[in-house]
Amino acid sequence: MKEEYLIIANLHAGGNTGEKDWPIIEAGLIEEGFKYKTVFTNRRGHAIEIAKNLITKGYRNIIGVGGDGTLNEIVNGVFLQTNVPYNQITIGMIPIGTGNDWCRTFNIPNDYNEAIAVIKNNKKVFQDIAKISFCSEGEESDRYFINVAGMGFDAVVLRKSNEDKEKRRGKVSSLVYYKNILSTLFTHKSLPCKISIDNKSFEVDVFSLNAGLCKYSGGGMMQVPNAVFNDGMLDVTIINRIKKFKVIRNIKKLYDGSFINLKEVQTHKTKCLHVESKHNLLLEADGEFLGNAPAKFSIVPSALNIISNLK
Repeated sequence: MKEEYLIIANLHAGGNTGEKDWPIIEAGLIEEGFKYKTVFTNRRGHAIEIAKNLITKGYRNIIGVGGDGTLNEIVNGVFLQTNVPYNQITIGMIPIGTGNDWCRTFNIPNDYNEAIAVIKNNKKVFQDIAKISFCSEGEESDRYFINVAGMGFDAVVLRKSNEDKEKRRGKVSSLVYYKNILSTLFTHKSLPCKISIDNKSFEVDVFSLNAGLCKYSGGGMMQVPNAVFNDGMLDVTIINRIKKFKVIRNIKKLYDGSFINLKEVQTHKTKCLHVESKHNLLLEADGEFLGNAPAKFSIVPSALNIISNLK
């Protein structure tokens, strides 16, 4: 087993902020005396390959430099390898993404030197991980996530934002994301779905559905405000069919979680969730567009050691 850290860095995260700031981050790591090997990602899915391959070569401590998408790929790399139990891997983050929602839960600072200090402090906690089985281009596929997954409205907005990102070579501001929220709001239709939670099924027209392990997504929104990262449960929020202008009037409530008190919203805690629809209900997880329903969610309790800044 190697004592040094494996750093997996996505310098294109945060609208290519990492390219400019990497010398600052590296200087901070050297100043704090870290021993490490750095591998830079160069394409979508690359961090999965890096984590999977280098864990087999003895690395057990991983630092992600990037955003929520980079972290998601690292987690999937951990679960795809079979050399060591996944709970023997430790993950820390230096955030340079646009949302950094997972880091909000664990109070990881956006300041690079402060984030490095958190990793050096090495305060570890176990976190649950969730697995989704879903449809991607007509084929069944699996993906793990560490933060929040979304179906319906959220996934449509994300797909539009990713398309904008590709057109602009990775340089997309938060304003583009909010523009896509508004433009999608007036065209998006609630879709009829069959939801199964702990073997109890019901039908509902879904505007948006979120399943989360942590509270934050979408740049600080609390769409699963009661989520607890280590309680062995998925928190599920379903927004039923709702009038567009009611969404606009209550959009601020997404940031404190109080929107769940609206009559069109229902919440659940569960160990398993199954979402079916005859329509094209889209799916994303941790800010990564995945595919569409049907989707089956399950929980892997206390799966990973993560470095936290919680008191």
